[in-house]
Amino acid sequence: MSLQERIGDLRARHQELEAALEIANTHYSNNVEVHQIKKQKLAIKDEIAQLEAQL
Repeated sequence: MSLQERIGDLRARHQELEAALEIANTHYSNNVEVHQIKKQKLAIKDEIAQLEAQL
């Protein structure tokens, strides 16, 4: 898998987590789940930045 393909996959996953976060925030307030989603999003964002720096 090329770097660009990996970045694309990570961006798609980031969008999925964004949608999950919106659902979690509107339907119920489980702070643990919201925190975990935000943590995953941040980790993905960091990985995207690292990969883009390699391009």
